[in-house]
Amino acid sequence: MSAGLRLAGYTRRYAGLLLLSVVLMAIMGAMTAARTLLIKPVISRVLQPSMDATPEPIFTIPLINHTIYLENLFPASIHNIFTLVAISILVIFLVRGACDYLGDYLTNYVGFRVVTDLRNQVFAKLLRHGADFFESNSTGRLMSSVMSDIERIQTACSDMFADLLRQTFSLIGLMIVVFGTDWRLALFAFLLLPFIMIPTAKLGSRIRRTARRTQDATGELNEVLQEAISGHQVVKAFGAEQYEAGRFRAAADRLLHVNMRKVLLQGIPSPFIELAGAFTFVWLLWYGRTEIQRGQLKAGDFMSFLLALLFLYEPFKRLTNLHNIFQQAIGASEKVFGYLDQPEEITSDPGAKTLKGFRDAIAYDGVSFQYPTAESKQLDDVTLRIGAGEIVALVGPSGAGKSTFASLLPRFRDPVAGAVKIDGVDVREISLASLRENISLVAQETFLFNDTVAANIAYGQAGADKTRLIEAAKAALAHDFIEQMPQGYETIIGERGLKLSGGQRQRLAIARAIFRNSPILILDEATSHLDNESEMLVQKALANLMTGRTVIVIAHRISTVRRADKIVVLDKGRIAEIGTHDELMALGGTYHRLHELQFAVADTPLDL
Repeated sequence: MSAGLRLAGYTRRYAGLLLLSVVLMAIMGAMTAARTLLIKPVISRVLQPSMDATPEPIFTIPLINHTIYLENLFPASIHNIFTLVAISILVIFLVRGACDYLGDYLTNYVGFRVVTDLRNQVFAKLLRHGADFFESNSTGRLMSSVMSDIERIQTACSDMFADLLRQTFSLIGLMIVVFGTDWRLALFAFLLLPFIMIPTAKLGSRIRRTARRTQDATGELNEVLQEAISGHQVVKAFGAEQYEAGRFRAAADRLLHVNMRKVLLQGIPSPFIELAGAFTFVWLLWYGRTEIQRGQLKAGDFMSFLLALLFLYEPFKRLTNLHNIFQQAIGASEKVFGYLDQPEEITSDPGAKTLKGFRDAIAYDGVSFQYPTAESKQLDDVTLRIGAGEIVALVGPSGAGKSTFASLLPRFRDPVAGAVKIDGVDVREISLASLRENISLVAQETFLFNDTVAANIAYGQAGADKTRLIEAAKAALAHDFIEQMPQGYETIIGERGLKLSGGQRQRLAIARAIFRNSPILILDEATSHLDNESEMLVQKALANLMTGRTVIVIAHRISTVRRADKIVVLDKGRIAEIGTHDELMALGGTYHRLHELQFAVADTPLDL
């Protein structure tokens, strides 16, 4: 299915409103054509009151050869020609204006609703994608598609679609007037039309390709902007303002180049239309003058014809420009539909089971994982059982597979071999919603939203109980500093929580996990960048969080490792050692080496 037809399919829900807008625009087009028909009685009767008061023919309908008289449209009591024409003008302009307004409103409403539905669908699709998708598509480019590309579609589906209906029905009405007045003259007037339409149609595909390049350039510009803003501290620390400004200028220049090429292509039909119109108008003036002198054509009929032809110029030129705009929208929709058509890496099976709590154990059964572009496996035939209520610490050198191991449990990724099971059920057989409802995550890089403290703690749970929320904050040792904030729990904490210190952000993330109250916790411990007091508070909050839960800790500090019931040492994707702290120290293997190395550098945090 073409992108245009697929986009049109989104209007099905609003077919009734769209049909009504089409009817209104059709009436508006008829009134546009009717304006030109009043020229004849104005010239022949209103401006010449001495003429015979014979019935005034307005228009002869082609094919059926039925003549419409102005007098027949009014009661017999109204017979003065000036009154008839004056009322006709007022009625035509009133009806035309009302239909244009209502039709434009309804068309824009449908267009905006369609684009809103599309934007919501695209965003929902993005949220369902797995980690691999976001690793292969930059944030700036995705934001460009959700906002800029859909904005182009919105322009075409709202304002431009209303204009399309307006100009189309005006064109149809005026064409009927022109051909009904003198079809031979009309045919000659449109002899040059194919020489304009064919090149315009061929330009459409080139404009569509240029539109796609414009979207790519816009995405590149957004990518540079997003990186520079998000990494503003790094930019300033390295004195790279000029470097980033240069990157932005280069991307902006590329966008300028493709935009100007688009403008160049869009403007090509306009001078041809102008020139063809000028030639046609000059010839018609000569022809009309000659035929009127010979008595073969009435001045009023010719003026109606000529005025209708002049009015045709605007809708014809507008439709040519609209064709180019719709080609850009189709180019944008192809890219948007490309995102929608990408298969989701992680999905729930149609008959997926619901995980109702966690009772027994988590089992990694011969699990292997390898990134698509990696040369070796991140996890290789890993088998491990984690009992309910156990605290299991993952340690090992950087790149050993600790984060990958933890990411398989909530199905951020799926293993390439083996299975991860909860209570004996493969997590791939459990619905994603119920699986993740039973797992809380406290990540190393705490992400908080630009919202209130309360909304961040109760994230994703509308109408949260305030008492329970405060209890979670107290357990995370966050209540005291929250109360000292200007609006307490209703204080906006800024993008990524930048108004808070590192320790405060960590404790809010812990409060969020406590409030969620899931039986399984994944903790990517991150206290290495905190001062001693903040680290002590976070460690106490973590201890409260881990109580009564099954915990997988990606451990970076020995203090956390000591509390673990089981320490799993990963090395090159395999389990090298398993045991308690004392057992592994006595073994004198990898764990002992990493432990001694950490203390050898004065307790500097090490990525164990």
